[in-house]
Amino acid sequence: MELEEARKAGLAPTEVDEDGKEINPHIPQYMSSAPWYLNAERPSLKHQRKWKSDPNYTKSWYDRGAKIYQADKYRKGACENCGAMTHDAKSCMERPRKLGAKWTSKNIAPDEKIETFELDYDGKRDRWNGYDAASYAHVIERYEARDEARRKFLKEQQLKKLEEKNNNQNGEDSDDEENEDALKVDEAKVDESKQMDFAKVEKRVRTTGGGSTGTVRNLRIREDTAKYLLNLDVNSAHYDPKTRSMREDPLPDMDPNEKFYAGDNQNRVSGQALEFKQLNIHAWEAFEKGNDVHMQAAPSQAELLYKNFKVNKEKLKSQVKETIMDKYGNAATDDALPVELLLGQSEREVEYDRAGRIIKGQMALPKSKYEEDVFINNHTSVWGSWWKDHQWGYKCCKQFIRNSYCTGTAGIEAAEAAADLMKANIARKEAAEEVPAMTEEKQLATWGTDIPEDLVLDQEKLALSLKKFQTLESVSQRHCIKNMHFYDERKREERDERKRKYNVKWNDEVTAEDMEAYRMKKVHHDDPMKDFLH
Repeated sequence: MELEEARKAGLAPTEVDEDGKEINPHIPQYMSSAPWYLNAERPSLKHQRKWKSDPNYTKSWYDRGAKIYQADKYRKGACENCGAMTHDAKSCMERPRKLGAKWTSKNIAPDEKIETFELDYDGKRDRWNGYDAASYAHVIERYEARDEARRKFLKEQQLKKLEEKNNNQNGEDSDDEENEDALKVDEAKVDESKQMDFAKVEKRVRTTGGGSTGTVRNLRIREDTAKYLLNLDVNSAHYDPKTRSMREDPLPDMDPNEKFYAGDNQNRVSGQALEFKQLNIHAWEAFEKGNDVHMQAAPSQAELLYKNFKVNKEKLKSQVKETIMDKYGNAATDDALPVELLLGQSEREVEYDRAGRIIKGQMALPKSKYEEDVFINNHTSVWGSWWKDHQWGYKCCKQFIRNSYCTGTAGIEAAEAAADLMKANIARKEAAEEVPAMTEEKQLATWGTDIPEDLVLDQEKLALSLKKFQTLESVSQRHCIKNMHFYDERKREERDERKRKYNVKWNDEVTAEDMEAYRMKKVHHDDPMKDFLH
């Protein structure tokens, strides 16, 4: 136990296994101790490794391009084109000969080395299996040659500028300063390979100390003020340290010309960011309307469709503008105004005093945009000079039809005579109308014919018939048979009248009183006053 404690403390040398490798003293005993069936004589960690290897599996690879034997003459079953035994003419990789080796027995190709391997699980999935690391040397040589040519070119440019500086020593100081600045820039370019790591930050990720080693490049110039230090007010723009973003403007009251940083939102609404946003919106709207457009799947197609959309939109705007100008005209052009507009204005100069009286000149009467005092169709007055019965007309002939031919005084007399004749006819018609004679209302019988003159209804029988019909209606409404005493009474009466017990024949004749009672009780569905009968 003391030895193990000393080894853990580093005071004693660590234990060594069979292969001479040191064993970590901090490994637990249940891991370092080998199972009993291995019969381990010395301490070892061999039992923790995959020490049982399958002899059938191998990690070797094909010997590419290797040849095993080259014959002197053609052999039966060999390739008819090149003469090799390891393939046939169909899979031969040589150029097809005019006459194959089968017929010439010359230039027999050597046989290829054919190997078969039985790879294990990892060997089948090893993408670098059989890769020759020496083949990467030409890639390194190519990049080294490029860097060397670049350094040589920059050195030559530096030497040329130094020679020009020596030749122009008598020049102005300003020119010398410019050359010195350019020389410094060139020197910076020459030493660019040494200055590449000026802003590297080493960060450990996924290691025992925190992770694998990675490099993070910070492109911010150290002389610039950080955005979260521009305004130290706690109520100013919010800064998110996780995303390093400050969306709002930290200095909103500052002069925009002197402002270096105006918030991250300023970049989103200006420049190419705004164009990209409009492109996305156009792609979304086109997709909603049924077009197969996707900004992420086919960005080139979406951009081309957006350009065509803008071109077509401009063409449509120009067409609408031209249509409106053709219809209403363009006041900005130098074209002459139409006569209709020129007639509606005057350039006479008139002066007025404070009371509104004319001092100089004559007051110009406003004219219409139409031509005045133009008489057509033999008229001596214009349309609208006559008004009667809410209608406009011509005063010369008193006609209400526009663009009609003037009839003069004869037309006026004819119109007055026609009006007098119409009035006389109306008065004569009113005088000839008489009161219509009263017509006797004929009473129709119940069966639809006229009532005979000798028909006399017995009021008692009529009352009895009405009572019978009323009883029948009440029975039909209640749907009850025991209340039908009317039938019993009828049978009793007829039985008493006839006094017969067998083969009784009832009297089913319909009398005039029964028909009258039926007519009085019947409800006519087409009668508009049927709702007021009861």
